[in-house]
Amino acid sequence: MPPWICETCGNLDYQEAAPPDVCAICADDRQWVPAGGQRWTTLAELVAAGCRSDIREVEPGLTGIGATRQVGIGQRGLFLTTEHGNVLWDPSGFVDDDALRAVREAGGLHAVSASHPHFYGAIVEWARAFDAEILLPEADISWLARPSAVEPLVRTWEGTRAVFPGVTLVQCGGHFPGSSVLHWAEGADGAGVILSGDTINVSPGEDRVAFLYSAPNRLPLPEQGVHGVIDAVRPYPFDRIYAHWWEPAIRHSAQEVLKNSTDHYLQILRGQKPEWINPSGRS
Repeated sequence: MPPWICETCGNLDYQEAAPPDVCAICADDRQWVPAGGQRWTTLAELVAAGCRSDIREVEPGLTGIGATRQVGIGQRGLFLTTEHGNVLWDPSGFVDDDALRAVREAGGLHAVSASHPHFYGAIVEWARAFDAEILLPEADISWLARPSAVEPLVRTWEGTRAVFPGVTLVQCGGHFPGSSVLHWAEGADGAGVILSGDTINVSPGEDRVAFLYSAPNRLPLPEQGVHGVIDAVRPYPFDRIYAHWWEPAIRHSAQEVLKNSTDHYLQILRGQKPEWINPSGRS
């Protein structure tokens, strides 16, 4: 049976005869179930409705792979190519032959990972297509729906995990216990890039970030969780942050933006009068 796709979050489920009554991801307090009830679709239905892959270069060595219509939360995956191997981050819930062909022509896929369970998307389909390792934190592995045949491809990790030289998975916690970022040392012309999913949320104005326990349910991340994220990324130099949608992103001065945004966020969380220093010069 083809996998069922949750229309709300875009994650795939492999229950055979019929879709589950409710999506386990959406039933959690960090997500939401539609007031009208759970809805499911399939890849075939999405293709029949006109959905196609949307493939664009983000910067040299980094390609976005999304969909021409929103599938679930709507994240686009980020496909990173290096001389040591290729990794896909935060895959969309949609995948088609065009996306598979593009990755194959770029040298294939050696590993696939995600920032947190909301963005597992079609991670199993990508792993099966390329016999690629699924690299996920031990703390969140129970959220991964997968058929038993995929189990040999699953690799769990804690703390940090070097994928290739200069490409490191970093567990930050916060949104989920295993919420992570991917650090790419050679990105941004050698200044470093963080792929953050929504472990670190980028504002629409591309000039600040924030930290959320739940974005759709408007729940902030407590101070302890914020410190965990900041401490986890501190050892890694970076000048850009790419989050989970095509836009927004922090395109320069990302470490300064992160510091100023953290100070601002914690002032508000503590009930203090906030002071905002904007590195972009905009108010």
